[in-house]
Amino acid sequence: MEQFHYTIRDDLGLHARPAGLLVRLAMGYHCELQLAKNDRQASLKKIFTVMGLNVKCGDTVTVIASGDDEQQAIAVLHDFFRQHL
Repeated sequence: MEQFHYTIRDDLGLHARPAGLLVRLAMGYHCELQLAKNDRQASLKKIFTVMGLNVKCGDTVTVIASGDDEQQAIAVLHDFFRQHL
């Protein structure tokens, strides 16, 4: 299992556009990918669960990967968060 923490800097938080891009990116990996905020988790491969976390600017989230290509997925997703959120 690999993971990283990230504090959202985008004024709009994790809104529809970056969430959609994030889900499409996550779908390219075989490993299980989860987004956690506080005590709630959501599959990064399902847009409605990601949006349901209601991630706002200043919130810290954790991305968790578990499976075959977890290291590659974590590296790419970490770059995505730094560039878009």
